[in-house]
Amino acid sequence: MKFVSPWTLAAVPVAAVLATALGLAQTPPAAQSPVQPATPAGVTPRGGQVIFSRSSDENGDTTTQAGPAAQATSEPMASDADRRAVAVTAMDLDVRLQPAAQHIAVRAQLTVRNDSRSPLVRIPLQISSSLRWEQIRLGGRTVAFPVATLISDADHTGQLHEAAVPLAVPLAPGATVQIDTTYSGTIAPTAQRLVTIGTPEALALHSDWDEISPAFTGLRGFGNVVWYPVSSVPAILGDGARLFDEIGRHKLRLVGCTFALRLTAEFPQGQPPAVALVNGVSVPLTVADTHGLDPDLTGVATAASAPVMLGFEAPSLFVARRTAHPGPAPAGTVPNVTAWTTVDNEVAVRFWLDAASAVTPFVQRWLGARPRTPLTLLDLPDPDDAPYEAGALLVAGLKEAPADRLGTVLAHALARAYVPAAPAWLSEGQATFVESLWLEKQRGRDQALGMLEADRSALALAEPSSPGENPGTPLAQAIAPVYYRTKAAYVLWMLRDAAGDDALSAALSACDAAAPANCNLLQLLQKTGAAGDPSWLFSDWVDADKGLPDLTVDGVFPTSAQSGTYLVAVNVSNAGYASAAVPITVRTANSTVTERLLVPARGRAVQRILSVGPPTEVQVNDGTVPETGASVHVTPVAPPPPAPPSTGPTPHKQPRDKNAQ
Repeated sequence: MKFVSPWTLAAVPVAAVLATALGLAQTPPAAQSPVQPATPAGVTPRGGQVIFSRSSDENGDTTTQAGPAAQATSEPMASDADRRAVAVTAMDLDVRLQPAAQHIAVRAQLTVRNDSRSPLVRIPLQISSSLRWEQIRLGGRTVAFPVATLISDADHTGQLHEAAVPLAVPLAPGATVQIDTTYSGTIAPTAQRLVTIGTPEALALHSDWDEISPAFTGLRGFGNVVWYPVSSVPAILGDGARLFDEIGRHKLRLVGCTFALRLTAEFPQGQPPAVALVNGVSVPLTVADTHGLDPDLTGVATAASAPVMLGFEAPSLFVARRTAHPGPAPAGTVPNVTAWTTVDNEVAVRFWLDAASAVTPFVQRWLGARPRTPLTLLDLPDPDDAPYEAGALLVAGLKEAPADRLGTVLAHALARAYVPAAPAWLSEGQATFVESLWLEKQRGRDQALGMLEADRSALALAEPSSPGENPGTPLAQAIAPVYYRTKAAYVLWMLRDAAGDDALSAALSACDAAAPANCNLLQLLQKTGAAGDPSWLFSDWVDADKGLPDLTVDGVFPTSAQSGTYLVAVNVSNAGYASAAVPITVRTANSTVTERLLVPARGRAVQRILSVGPPTEVQVNDGTVPETGASVHVTPVAPPPPAPPSTGPTPHKQPRDKNAQ
C-alpha cells in the first residue's frame, strides 16, 4: 500500500483535486454583463491632493466623491502578449477593511516594467470581479480607462475585471512606469468557479473560503482571490494545467518585487482582532477601541508591513480574532511556533503544540538551531476547510488529530519557517524533503520512499517528450509543484546519498542562514568536504531539465571466486538524458552488499560487487532516483555451476531485469 502524504491534496490546488476526484466536466463560467461605470470608494493619500474620499450620510450609508469613472466595455482591449509583458517590480498597498460589510478599499501604487521586446501602449491590470476599478493615475494625472470582464478561474468568482491603462508614450522594453490605482468592493465566500464545473457548493466552499468578516479575514491572493492588481493570461479549470501553470508563473514573476502594506481595519466595539499576517508574517496591531462611547461606534486597528522582497509567493492577508498559544521556548528565547485558535479548539491546540515540540529537535538537526521566522498556526473558521501554507504560516483547522499525522504535517511546516521563500525548489523542496525524512524516522525508509513514489508518475508525465534537446525547465525557473516540490525533494535525497547526512545538513543550514541570493548549495556542499563531486547532479538535475533516467539491467554475471565468495558484475544501461547514481544491491541467503554506480546519460556502466555466498538477487535503484518507469529493478540470480578444476569460472548471464513497483 503506497503512502500518501497528509499534504498531498493541500500541495496541489484544491480546485483541481475536487474536479479530478469527482470526475466533473469542466466548463467556463457564464459571462456576466460588462462592468458598469465605477462608483469610486475612497482612500485618502498620505499627502497632497485628495484623489477621492468616503463619508457616511445621516442614514449611515456610504457616500463617495471622485474623479472620472472607468469606461465600461464588452471586449478586452489588451492582448495576452500585453499581459505577459507586464512585470510588477514594486507594490505599495494602503488597505482599508470594513469587515461588517465584507468591504475592502485599496490604494495600490505600482511600479511596472515592460519585460517584452516590443513597446507597450497599454498596461493591463486585473482584480477580482467582486471589486471595481475607481481611479488610475499616471504621472499625477487621472486617466480614463476601459474595463472588461474576463473569464478566469484565478479568482474564486471565476472572473476578473481588467483595466487597460493607456500610455501617452509607449513603454520601451525594460523601462518602468509608476501607476497609482484605487479600487474597492466586497469579498464574501463564493465558490462560483467550482460550482460552475459541478462541484457541490457545500464541498466547494471548503476549498474557496476566502472572505472578509469581523471574526476572520483571509485573502490568499492570485489563484484564490485577486485582491491586489495583477496582469495574467486568463485560464480556466479543466484546460489541462494552464491555470496552475499561470499561478506558478505569477509567483515566479513576483520574486524580488518590493512589497509594503498598511492596514486599517474597523471592528465591532469590544471585539478587536488579535492577529494580522501579511505574506505569512505576523505584523504588530495597534488597536483603538471605543469602550464607553456609542455602542454602534466601531473601533479601528492598524498595522504596517515594512517593505520586503517577495519570494515565490502570492501576497496574502489575514486578520482574525483568535487566542494566542505560544509553544515552549528555552529561557530568553522566542517560541519557534505560536498557534492562534478559535474558542472551539482551545483544548485541541495542545496536540499541535506537543507535536511541534516533538518534531523541533529533528528539524533543528537538519536545518539549524533557529528558524528565519517563527511558525504561525492560524485556526480556520471551519475545521473542514482546506489548509493553506504561505512561508512560515500554516492556516488549518487546529482540531484534534493523531500525533503521527500532526508530526508529519508540522515537520513540513516547521521546515518552511527555516528556508528562504526563493528559490522555490529549495524552499518547497526542503520542506518536502524534511517531511519525508521525518516519515523515515517514524515509519521506516520504505514509507518515506513510498511518499516520493506517489508523485513520481506525475513527474514522469510532466518531463519533456524529447529531453536533452533544450534546457527544459531548470529547477530555479520551475512554476509547477511537480518540479519545485517533487523533483526537488528527489534531488535532495540523491544529494543525501552522495554527500552523507552530516555534509548535507551543514550545507542546508548554511544555505538557510544566508541571504537567498548568496545561497549556492553546490559550493556549500563542496566546502563541507563531502565525498565526491556532485557537480554532475546539479548540471543534469538542477541547472537544466534533462528529463529522467531510463535504466535497464542488461545482465548480471556472478563468478565463483574462492572461499565461498562470488564476484558479481552488474551491467546497467541508461536510455535517458540525465545521469543517475543508483544503489546496486547484491543479496545472498545471509547477507546484503550495496555499492553506488554512476550511470551516464545515454550510456552504460558496470559495477562489480564481492559477496559472501552465492547471490540470489540483484537490485538496481531503491526508489531514491526517479525514472521514467519503475524506479526499482530486481533481477533474480541463479548461482553458476561449480567450475571444473582445470579451467577458470565461466560468466553466467542472467535474464533481463524484472521491474518492481
